[in-house]
Amino acid sequence: MDAAEKLFTPELANCTLPLVRRIVVDILAIGQKLKSLSLNMGGPEEQAAESLRLVGELETLLAEFKPIGCYFKDWNFECGLVDFPAVIGGKRVMLCWRSDEPVVRFYHAFNEGYAQRREIPAEYLAANAVAAVPT
Repeated sequence: MDAAEKLFTPELANCTLPLVRRIVVDILAIGQKLKSLSLNMGGPEEQAAESLRLVGELETLLAEFKPIGCYFKDWNFECGLVDFPAVIGGKRVMLCWRSDEPVVRFYHAFNEGYAQRREIPAEYLAANAVAAVPT
């Protein structure tokens, strides 16, 4: 774990959702436009220029996650997955949020992904719960 990496509790992750949700909506819209343009590759130079412009916008939006401390994980641009580094049960995990979910309720091991996610234990969902950083 990077010493400067931010760790989230479910409560802290949920506090970021209004901003994260707005960024994800924009990322998904741009990602869908890029996917649509890629189906028409080999077209006019305007398509290539538009693709470059969209990639630039996408990079700018993705950079907005750095100061927040979370990570966009949906490179198919379909459901808007975002991971938040955390510690549960003394182990490093990723709190996992999907853009159609109202709050952060799931997590998976650091080296796993969406398919392995499970519900966050109730004791970590309590207001002001603090995740202990392993020593």
